[in-house]
Amino acid sequence: MRGYRATAGIAEPWAASERLLVAVSPSDRTFRLVRAARRLAGQLQAPWSALYVELPRHAALPAGQREAVHEALRLAEELGGSAVTVPGQDAAEEILAWARQHNVTRILVGRPRPVLRGALFGASVAGRLIRRAEGLHVWVGADEPGTPEAPLPPTPRRRRPLRDYVAAAGIVALVTAAALPFQGAIAEIDAAMLFLLAVVVASVLFGRGPSVLAGLLAVAAFDFCFVPPYWTFSVSDVRFLFTFAMMLGVGLVMGTLTTRVREQAEAARLRERRTATLYAVSRDLAAARLRPEIARAALRHLHDLFGGSVRLLLPDERGQLGPVAEMPPGGTRARDLGVAKWVFENGQPAGLGTDTLPAADALYVPLATPERTLGVIGLTPEPADRFTDPAQRQVLDAIVGQAAVALERTELAEEKRRVHLEFEAEQLRTSLLSSLSHDLRTPLAGIEGSASSLLEEGDRLAPATRRDLLQSIVDETRRMTRLVANLLDMVRVETGALRVRREWHVLEEVVGAALVRMTDRLGGRQVTVRVPATLPLVPIDDVLVEQVVLNLLENAARYTPPGSPIEVSAEARPGEVLVSIADRGPGVPPDEADRIFDKFHRAAQGAGGIGLGLAICRGIVTAHGGKVWVEPRTGGGALFRFTLPIVGTPPALEPEPVGGEEVA
Repeated sequence: MRGYRATAGIAEPWAASERLLVAVSPSDRTFRLVRAARRLAGQLQAPWSALYVELPRHAALPAGQREAVHEALRLAEELGGSAVTVPGQDAAEEILAWARQHNVTRILVGRPRPVLRGALFGASVAGRLIRRAEGLHVWVGADEPGTPEAPLPPTPRRRRPLRDYVAAAGIVALVTAAALPFQGAIAEIDAAMLFLLAVVVASVLFGRGPSVLAGLLAVAAFDFCFVPPYWTFSVSDVRFLFTFAMMLGVGLVMGTLTTRVREQAEAARLRERRTATLYAVSRDLAAARLRPEIARAALRHLHDLFGGSVRLLLPDERGQLGPVAEMPPGGTRARDLGVAKWVFENGQPAGLGTDTLPAADALYVPLATPERTLGVIGLTPEPADRFTDPAQRQVLDAIVGQAAVALERTELAEEKRRVHLEFEAEQLRTSLLSSLSHDLRTPLAGIEGSASSLLEEGDRLAPATRRDLLQSIVDETRRMTRLVANLLDMVRVETGALRVRREWHVLEEVVGAALVRMTDRLGGRQVTVRVPATLPLVPIDDVLVEQVVLNLLENAARYTPPGSPIEVSAEARPGEVLVSIADRGPGVPPDEADRIFDKFHRAAQGAGGIGLGLAICRGIVTAHGGKVWVEPRTGGGALFRFTLPIVGTPPALEPEPVGGEEVA
């Protein structure tokens, strides 16, 4: 390994660095270079990255060299580095730009081939890096002793179809036939321009090889037919030799430029298609929230890309791997299931197109995250050699990686939901035990005290005292009954067992029934009821709505000073009826306006109770399709309101003469 520090174009010995960058190339030495970068990064205790500059000619490289690049980048990730691919026209410029953008201070690049050894400081990538990397350390990798890596297959020469060469020759023949009748009538320079045009057209249409052939044929035809002496290849004027060289040069240059433009267009097309595919996959996987949705999205895209059959295998509750989805359905054979289990246990691809268990009919890749393997995806492509193209494997790896992240997201969401439910259950259990320990123990103690007094001193107690003790037993029993009823109602609301039996009712009757039940607990308060006689019938469960009014009245009586007034009113709105219960108590703080309807939530001022009344009100009103809320009352106090929607056509009834304002 030889190191240079580029400073004003002078090579100096390298010094310490903070971040290392290794340049990956389609070479049989690139794996050795990546491993060397890992060792050097470990010695320097510095982060490192592997960078591959995807030049326009990348798509024209043989599959072996493209696979080498893909495997080298994957090796870098396995060894703890980061893999980066950037498109570009000049490898050295892109490497330097990325290095400066990411604060890289050392660059490791492969040594040129022996035939280019003299160009190390010239036109090679390493030489250009050393000359341009001012302020950066450039290391040029050298061969190290050891077992040589298997060489890559030789790069086959791309051959143009024979029809392209025939077509290029045909263009020259066509120009010759068109210009031949004017032999002697047109100047030699004009004829040369015609043949030059033919060479340019052949270059644009068919590329480098056919354009060179067209240039040779154009020179021959021009010399034979339009340069004196005619019908011979002899040249009397040496100036025409420059014209011949110009034709050949134009053909070679135009063919090279056309080939480069085509390679760039092909590379851009492939990148665009790959980007569009990955965008569609990421969009669909991001929209999926459940595991079946993620499975369908991933399998659909893989099936559209590779054809054949695609299957997803996930572990069950016991950790046993099994197929959960397949497109199209066909069943997974036992032999392939064994391959999938090996992939799941080892976290490595296996099967078709790999070195591990290659006899399998399908390729199996792990759905892996940095922490663990979530499952396996199996693909039987059509045709079977689809995965010999490294670009296809890169797209496959990207889709599988996104599917693994999506599955991990659902598992994390499920885990979060489970933890949240456990927290809520624990909080509910704690609140319930706390409330029951007070709200049940207090009436039980009162009942026990009154009953024991009657039992021990019954004959010696005055009749009035005995009556008070019996009344106390009755009151505490009713209190416990309300508490148990609230608990049962809350269970019905929470479990969805609450069934609303809607019938058309007069709301005034429902409110009146609730007031009758609250007579004892209102303690002689003045309750003003304003329910207009013209109020339409409402489709409600009268028992449940009566419970809502009862709970709101009890809440108002509990949290307001004794003797303060309470107002109950109702009014018709478009498509609904609004019911309001107002008091003159301390009101509800704005920060508790929403939380006051939660289970076991008690107001800050406190007045006993288990904290379920308002939660039950919200559950009942919501079951009717309405909403309930609280707002401050003008002049002080709280204003509880709820709506009841009017759905359907009420029966026709004769209006009753009673109604208006009533004082209880």
